[in-house]
Amino acid sequence: MKRVRIGVDMGGTKIEAAALGAGGAVLHRERIPTPRGDYEGTVRAITGLVTGLESRLGARGSVGVGIPGSVDPTTGLVQNANSTWLIGRAFDIDLARALGRPVRLANDANCFALSEAVDGAGAEDRVVFGAILGTGCGGGIVIDRRPIEGLNAATGEWGHIPLPWMTADEFPGALCWCGQRGCLETWISGTGLEADFAAATGTALAGPQIAAAAAAGEAAAEAALLRYESRLARALALILNVLDPDVIVLGGGMSNVERLYVNVPPRIADHAFPRIVRTPVRRNVHGDSGGVRGAAWLWPEGEGADAA
Repeated sequence: MKRVRIGVDMGGTKIEAAALGAGGAVLHRERIPTPRGDYEGTVRAITGLVTGLESRLGARGSVGVGIPGSVDPTTGLVQNANSTWLIGRAFDIDLARALGRPVRLANDANCFALSEAVDGAGAEDRVVFGAILGTGCGGGIVIDRRPIEGLNAATGEWGHIPLPWMTADEFPGALCWCGQRGCLETWISGTGLEADFAAATGTALAGPQIAAAAAAGEAAAEAALLRYESRLARALALILNVLDPDVIVLGGGMSNVERLYVNVPPRIADHAFPRIVRTPVRRNVHGDSGGVRGAAWLWPEGEGADAA
């Protein structure tokens, strides 16, 4: 039977599965709504997606799953998941039992970074930092095409460190859902931009609308994007000082704002320890497919498809 890699990207509203063939070609993909709040329903949904892909392709696959959380290395249970019904569950074990083979789980930001490191914007680089700037703010670190998780499964969680080099009017920052104030997630996510614009103008606009208004010369939108670029540059300077990656790859909705790739890199050097910064900031190659592709890459070719 033909062997494939199957990746599953579990989001809060949808679950997507894709089968990758040789060289990473997507052979087929499916997407269904997430059974929100229903753990057993989520296990059944993923099992159905995987077996459906295999039936369609006449293949057997390894299975990697990206989740909006992480697995506690001590207990083996899901922690810190936005999809709260996964918390405290042995999700990989339950999926493995349902599918009759081992299953690998990883944080969805790690999957994004891995996808871009394998055959995306960081394919030629050794150390890749993937930054997701969407509804929230997440990050993943990949070295030599291997995602780094850390002792506490917290590597890359830059969304929950405070905005560095705060100005007086930024301090102490908004309260984050994690319980801390001033987290990067409250500043440089797409929702962070929207909140900043609303606070300054009294008008609610979505991130793409703010970018479009700035491009049209609207002063308040331009000012909001300038503040956003300053904050993003400061946040990336912190990453550079700690990790010094070969490349930074942006994902999420804000990665579609083209001016970021012109305006942000020069400003990183204003705060980074090295005054000449060579690290490129690139837009992702795989877009919304990054998570599902990265999940598939959690298994080496030819491994993981056999029964546990």
